[in-house]
Amino acid sequence: MSTGEGKQLRSLCVFCGSSSGSASVYREAAERVGRELARRDVRLVYGGGNVGLMGVLADAVLGAGGRVIGVIPKGLVSRELAHRGLTELHVVETLHERKLRMAALADAFLALPGGLGTMDELFEVLTWAQLGYTAKPCGILDVCGYFRPLLEFLEKMVREGFLASEHRALVRSGGEIGPLLETLELLVAKGSPS
Repeated sequence: MSTGEGKQLRSLCVFCGSSSGSASVYREAAERVGRELARRDVRLVYGGGNVGLMGVLADAVLGAGGRVIGVIPKGLVSRELAHRGLTELHVVETLHERKLRMAALADAFLALPGGLGTMDELFEVLTWAQLGYTAKPCGILDVCGYFRPLLEFLEKMVREGFLASEHRALVRSGGEIGPLLETLELLVAKGSPS
């Protein structure tokens, strides 16, 4: 910016499950995140699905007047999993292209509860940050302790000498979306993930 101000968080890539999980608390958290993004005028970038937490999140943003960009591989569109009511829907060839496009469209990343796909996306962007391929911050919304074992495992990686403490600091976590978004906003403005 010409005024010397730091960059603003205008677009957040959220990784989350194509399932809603076994407890209503996960759905409720996705709805809160969606409403908060719309309230802050932060555009959602996500995997483009209409199922599970992905669909709940997108619908919550849209329902609160926000903007949503979905990025989905062609193979999932043909299985009728694409959300057709988004602000924009980008159809790509592969899962790898999906991750690259979502990362390019976002200022920061956030993980909500999910399964293998969510973990794959989360760890890929963390690896990119560790290697210096991105300086975009990453957060984890730890809904009811869902991510506690993962966060403890990251600490074990540090203790056992497999992860440097500065790389552990690349991911921030919290149990409430408001304070976590504020942390990500500060990191985006600073231009650094840690």
